[in-house]
Amino acid sequence: MFERHKGGDNALLVQLKILSEPGSDADEFTELVESAGADVSGFISGSRSRPDAKYFVGKGKAEEIQQAVQANDVDVVIFDHALSPAQERNLEQIFQCRVLDRTGLILDIFAQRARSFEGKLQVELAQLRHLSTRLIRGWTHLERQKGGIGLRGPGETQLETDRRLLSNRIKQINRRLDKVKKQRDQGRRSRRRAEMPTVSLVGYTNAGKSTLFNTMTGALVYAEDQMFATLDPTLRRVDIADAGPIILADTVGFIRQLPHDLVAAFRSTLEETQQSHLLLHIIDAAREDRADCIGHVNEVLAEIEADDIPQLEIYNKIDLLDDVKPHVDFNEDGVAKRVWMSSKTGEGQALLLDALKAHFGKNFIHCWVRLKADEAKIRAQFFELGVVLKEEDPGDGGFFIEVSMQKHRLKKMIQDSGRIKSIAEYEAEFGLKNVG
Repeated sequence: MFERHKGGDNALLVQLKILSEPGSDADEFTELVESAGADVSGFISGSRSRPDAKYFVGKGKAEEIQQAVQANDVDVVIFDHALSPAQERNLEQIFQCRVLDRTGLILDIFAQRARSFEGKLQVELAQLRHLSTRLIRGWTHLERQKGGIGLRGPGETQLETDRRLLSNRIKQINRRLDKVKKQRDQGRRSRRRAEMPTVSLVGYTNAGKSTLFNTMTGALVYAEDQMFATLDPTLRRVDIADAGPIILADTVGFIRQLPHDLVAAFRSTLEETQQSHLLLHIIDAAREDRADCIGHVNEVLAEIEADDIPQLEIYNKIDLLDDVKPHVDFNEDGVAKRVWMSSKTGEGQALLLDALKAHFGKNFIHCWVRLKADEAKIRAQFFELGVVLKEEDPGDGGFFIEVSMQKHRLKKMIQDSGRIKSIAEYEAEFGLKNVG
């Protein structure tokens, strides 16, 4: 579509400190660019009280960047900021090379990482939304009518045609994503019917979510020491002793200034987080700015309306810290608030499982159930659910079985027998007995 400057990936990075905005991390910005596959040839920094309307950086700084572009044979100038379409166009005219802002950079990384059909659609949707505001900067002949049978309406300019084609493609992607969303909703309904709670791993990018997911589930999800290694959500069942099965969901990582187009495009994926019963907030304990990362993650959770879901903070990568052993921090009510562990070495994983057991085990019961001889149907249901741990012969033709299951499910099974209205009555008549 675009007649743009062609070139490679030799990148010059630009980062300004805007006094009215929170500061950015230069190392994180560099890591982002390297994650996109670019070679960093230089880094220019500065400060301003507020962005310049025309060039963002001001005319003097723009000339400094232009000189660096020429001296280092730069292919692309990448800004660690969100630029307006006009600012990008003005800067490209000065530099005579590509200009990319933070949003475009993150979208490029996502495009490289997406593997599933849904992930690719979501990334394309975000890219098209971002591109639709920048069509004008790609053309030098906007007055010209476009030729070609079937490619234009009466009197359409090239720009109008491109906008129409983009609009049509966005509508098409949204229809496809709606179908995927319906499939996801069906899967969630199935899990709700099975009464299995969902636990989502959330956190800043490269905090170790996928490594922990693989450690807990035995899965082989792609996990690398790079930003946004995971885009496509993966769900696995994990059985917690004396708490029952849960569904563990690995999700996309968050970052400072996460583009709104990206959040909107990935909303269907992020619904896994919205529908969760518990969030495991994975935190890189070795990062000096971990408090800022926690704040940014909570901001995104608020944006997707998932900030009211209970959280358990997982301080990961303690193997990179000196004199920090696996341990659990409890609040004043004795509830686990933080688990310090290493998903890479496995240290502290047992503490995490204990915390999950304490959280979900409150609605769990481990007991002996005594059944009459004519209640073989109920016995069969226990075995179908896979909750029977042991069975003994009471000597009267009935059944005596040890079960571990959700309390409400046991109560429903007892009530469905048609004779007993509560667990208390059942306990009085048949000898329901808790274990330990």
